[in-house]
Amino acid sequence: MRTCAIIPAYNEATRIGAVIRGARQYVDEVIVVIDGSTDDSAAVARTEGARVIVHPENCGAGAATMTGLEAARTLGYEIAITVDADGQHATADIPKLIAALSAGADLAIANRFGGKKTSIPFIRRIFNGIGNAVTFFATGIWLPDTQCGFKAFGPRALRQVDLRMSGFEFCTEIIREAARFRWNVTSVPSRVVYSEYTLAKGQSFASGIHTAAKILLRSFLR
Repeated sequence: MRTCAIIPAYNEATRIGAVIRGARQYVDEVIVVIDGSTDDSAAVARTEGARVIVHPENCGAGAATMTGLEAARTLGYEIAITVDADGQHATADIPKLIAALSAGADLAIANRFGGKKTSIPFIRRIFNGIGNAVTFFATGIWLPDTQCGFKAFGPRALRQVDLRMSGFEFCTEIIREAARFRWNVTSVPSRVVYSEYTLAKGQSFASGIHTAAKILLRSFLR
């Protein structure tokens, strides 16, 4: 099946080239969504041969991801892999996610906590645990790493997904879509690389609480 990688990017000129090169080994095309970046992310992505879509303003990770998913549908792709632009995900694990789809999953989510050699900062484990609990409350689905941006959408999930939340809360919204459409969801152990750079790009405690509140509010309104 035709497969693409989607990389939402905001000011990742120093990192995105390596991510594109890594993903390109396993997919037919790499689609980069430049989410209002003010650096050279778009130029770097084009140099690396990616298809580039530009948001004139920063709209948020959820909005950029949905733009990429819509592009994948328009272009006729059957599988879409979402990958963070900061280099924390092991693109070499893309085949494992695709294999999970081949085994019957509609949505495969990388589990950063599933590897024996995975070293994840304690604060990230706390944030993830809170995210998992909020997601379970909002959707009724328990998964070990709901907030991971490294995901594979199979044909059914790619066709049906419709994200309306523009910020980091989109990760939980994807699980809510899975519950709504009764997708088969699975977790796939994957490596993760944390550095001072990738840690700085994540959510703070305050923004995490704000995200959780938005998720819970929307879970009652939809």
